[in-house]
Amino acid sequence: MSDQTPIEKLKYSLLKIIDVSGFKVFDPVVRLVFGEEPSKQVGEITRYMVAPIIFVCCCLLLWNFVAPRHKTKSGEVPSPKQVWGALVTNDTLDERENEKESDFLSDERREARIEEVNELLAEKEKTSTELKATLAEVEARYKKEEAESLKPLSESLTKLKAENKKLRKSRSEEAAKLSESVAAKEADPEKLLDYLRNDNLLTTAEKDSEKELKDQIAVIRDETPKPLKNARLASSKAANEVQHLKKRLDYLSTGNRSQKVAAAEESATKALGSLSSADSPAAILTAAKSVVKNEQRASKIAEQEYPRAATIWFQVWRSLFTVFVGFVLAAAIAIPVGIMCGLNRIAMACLTPIISVFKPVSPVVWLLIFQIIVGAFFPNPDTHPLFVFLAGLPWIGALNVNPALIFSACTVAMCAVWPALVNTALGVSSVDKDHLNVAKVLRLGLWSRLTKIIIPSSLPLVFAGLRISLGVGWMVLIAAEALSSSEGLGKFVWDEYQNGSSHSFANILLACFVIGIIGFFLDRFMIVLQRSVSFDDGAATV
Repeated sequence: MSDQTPIEKLKYSLLKIIDVSGFKVFDPVVRLVFGEEPSKQVGEITRYMVAPIIFVCCCLLLWNFVAPRHKTKSGEVPSPKQVWGALVTNDTLDERENEKESDFLSDERREARIEEVNELLAEKEKTSTELKATLAEVEARYKKEEAESLKPLSESLTKLKAENKKLRKSRSEEAAKLSESVAAKEADPEKLLDYLRNDNLLTTAEKDSEKELKDQIAVIRDETPKPLKNARLASSKAANEVQHLKKRLDYLSTGNRSQKVAAAEESATKALGSLSSADSPAAILTAAKSVVKNEQRASKIAEQEYPRAATIWFQVWRSLFTVFVGFVLAAAIAIPVGIMCGLNRIAMACLTPIISVFKPVSPVVWLLIFQIIVGAFFPNPDTHPLFVFLAGLPWIGALNVNPALIFSACTVAMCAVWPALVNTALGVSSVDKDHLNVAKVLRLGLWSRLTKIIIPSSLPLVFAGLRISLGVGWMVLIAAEALSSSEGLGKFVWDEYQNGSSHSFANILLACFVIGIIGFFLDRFMIVLQRSVSFDDGAATV
């Protein structure tokens, strides 16, 4: 190895990184770049990279073809382009929240910012006005075209309704005459029944013919031409930008924290002046109260934080924090208990019924149980020492930790504990008996046997269990957040479903991809962690 050139060292370093991370698919790319057996590497790349990429592209094309042709109660299924647009929109919302937060906290360059926003606002208002005028023209044109398309159908429907009404009236009169004949014993009642049955069939057919025309009219009215849709989107986007800039101006002027603090301090100074010039006890007391009130108001405003809206990236970070807490709790319980079960058959026999009974329990049930039991520990979350402490931490405090997060984390822990526990017990019980016999001969203590033989030998199965636990926890978390109304991706999906707007379906599909991609990288993280602490050199690419 010492005779390797710098290029070879770089190659093998990259291959080692790829191997540790589990991205073996990039192995032939690195080898090809360094000129190692080009024909073989090209074949590997074609089989394991090009073919999957082509397959994924075909799936996207199929999705793009089927989506607009499948109607649901929420409208058309969003196409890949619309889902990408949802990502851009949510990212824009996050950027706007960052801008408004900066404006709210801004102290330096505030006047310069106001000037910049005013200039941009004037430009956007002009653009918005132009787009509104364009939209009005497009709507008028298509409304006229729609009226022309509907006119013959409406006339046909009116004519058909009149004819059917006339026919039904005629049949009703005939039925009345026939019933009189039956009453006079001049006709058989069965004849009247047959006539009425036939009348019902004819009425149904007439209504069906009317419904067919009504459906054709509804299709024309519901159909939105693409130019009109684009004009509405452009106008709405411009109006939204104008509204955002106006909100920024509000935060830079009357809503700015430093300005509010300055106004409160100024009021306190005036009240202090009134206190020094007051000559009656009542005036002195009033002025003193005003001084204290404005000083407290200034102090309270100075501690205010920006009321940030929960954008999708905030939801992502909160979900990651929740699953991390739940996973750590599960690992902290599963690994020691699993080691105990693997070393002691009696402990395994005692815990097997518990594991068998509680492992299949739905996360919904665990969530409800934790809301009842754990919720009793937090009768007043706003003043509870745990939440007060967490709110004061620099990064965690911004995540708004509340009881709902604790319930979700406990649910994740309860559902994730079983795979890790079972795999740890299996790994410990599978340790080579010869190794344990050698430890007895060397008279190693329990701690030495654990750290030098049992844990290193069982690490592959322990980490296999932890990988499964993390995947289970991530899946469970989304349902737990949705049901507990805990901020996170689960609540984001549930809110979008309840919202039912034209963009909600696209946001739900976007969340589906975000959840899947995060789950993939969490699994890769566990692979890297496993390979960095494991003594075996087995591949971990599953």
